Amino acid sequence: MSCHVLFVCGKNRLRSPTAEQVFADWPGVETASAGTGHDADCPVSAELLDWADVVLVMEAAHRTKIAARFLPQLRGKRLAVLGIPDVYDYMAPGLVQRLLERVPRYLPARDNGD
Repeated sequence: MSCHVLFVCGKNRLRSPTAEQVFADWPGVETASAGTGHDADCPVSAELLDWADVVLVMEAAHRTKIAARFLPQLRGKRLAVLGIPDVYDYMAPGLVQRLLERVPRYLPARDNGD
């Protein structure tokens, strides 16, 4: 069974779509991304949160916004703040590096044969 990981940033244009792409091929993981802003390309929804096993947000403000609107959907979920500021372009090498440093601890372990 796959672990469903939802990545969240503000507008779902740079950080969370990058994370979704970077970890899309991680063994045992399915990824999606969303944003907390009213103008997000894909807004966070109750359905997405119901789907997710793990919710990884880029900043503490994103966690606060999600918790204020979707507390029932967060029960039993692993929710973590990655601490990645909004200073990167989509797929920027620095962003990819930070994601690779901070995200794997929340994912199923990779087989050493990879």
